[in-house]
This record gives sequence, structure tokens and C-alpha cells, in this order.
Amino acid sequence: MQKEDLQAVFNQQAASSYDSHWAKLSPLRDALHLLIGAVFSDLPAKSRILCIGCGTGSELLYLAKRFPDWHFTAVEPSAPMLAVCRRKAEEQGVASRCYFHEGYLDTLPTLEAFDAATSLLVSQFIMERKDRSGFFHAISQRLRPQGYLVSSDLASDINSANYQHLLEIWLRMMKAADVPPENLEHMRSVYGRDVAVLAAEDVASIITAGGFEVPIPFFQGGLIHAWFSRAV
Repeated sequence: MQKEDLQAVFNQQAASSYDSHWAKLSPLRDALHLLIGAVFSDLPAKSRILCIGCGTGSELLYLAKRFPDWHFTAVEPSAPMLAVCRRKAEEQGVASRCYFHEGYLDTLPTLEAFDAATSLLVSQFIMERKDRSGFFHAISQRLRPQGYLVSSDLASDINSANYQHLLEIWLRMMKAADVPPENLEHMRSVYGRDVAVLAAEDVASIITAGGFEVPIPFFQGGLIHAWFSRAV
């Protein structure tokens, strides 16, 4: 998916109601955040965290509450989404520890190296493997040596029987969360075509090729897989 197309997709979503729309799936999000906090818990007290494709800021706000001396850079190409992130940060009293950047990672000014980065459900929209590895390389260049990366994406071998079974469970979960039937059929058609759903080991190799140690899987919830690694 091209950057312009991806930005248009997220701009078309109602940012103000985005979180409430997906509220019934919040247990998945909350479990992932809890584990991310555990991964990052040995970072220095004054750490600087890069949140790429932060959307409405759910992981940023969780981490800012858990680690009150950390500073965050929120990178998000959708202006409405970033506006919600900023507003929530202000409401929760953490905006003074945040820098908000509207745009993609390659437009972020050169800043002091980060201690860790998050990229949650972002790289799956980069269809070409070379470009996807390039995305992770760009992250690694923003991190200090041995800086953490936490990345999550939809992942599965779409040519396997297991994928078909797992996809059906995934769509049943979405249906129970009140996702409209037409949206469910859209998901079924775009996975693998407009969303780069790859086998988990393939995603891990793409991250490694981007300048990271071999990623360690630490979470799976349905089709969502998450890994952590360190910059080489």
C-alpha cells in the first residue's frame, strides 16, 4: 500500500470515535501493552521512546503512566489521529513529556538517539519485503546501540490450512466486537493483498535484515504477533 493511500485510509476513519469503535477488542491491546512494559522495564529512568504510527496514542499513554520520567516522540501521518493522541496526552497530564510529529518516520528531524521504539500494526502495510526491511533499518538508525524495538503485526502463513482456521476465529471475534459484516468480508479479501500478512518467521527475518538481532516472539493474540529485539 502506497503512503498516500495508507494515509487516506486512516484519515477517513473517525479519529474521535476510533478508540470507542474498537473498545470490545481492548483486552488484546491491554495484554500487549502489559508485556511491552515488561520488555522495557530495564530501561534507564530517563529513557526516550519513539512511537511510530502511534495512532490515537494507546501504547504511548500506557507507557507514560507506567514510567513517569520517560519522554516520547509520537510519529503519525494522520493529522486527525495525532490530534486525538495530543488531546489525550494533555488530558492525562503527560503532553509536556511528548513531542508530536505529523508525518512518516523519514520526515522526522534528526534527534538524539532513542532508547526504544514501538511499531504496532504498522509494517504490515508495507507490501515489498525490501521496503519493509528498509523501514526497520530506518528505526534501527534512530536507536542507540542495543536499543529495544517492539514490533507487532498480523502474521500467518496464508497458504496453510492453519491460517484458514485461525482467520475464521479472528473474524468471529471481530463479529462479536460489532464489526459490520461488510467490513469482515473486506478484511478477508485484503489480507495478503493490501496487507502483507506473512508467516511469523518471515516477519522476523525482515526485522533482522533491518539491522536488529534475531527477534524474540513474546505475544500472540489471534493473528497479531509481537516480537522484541535490539538494534545491532
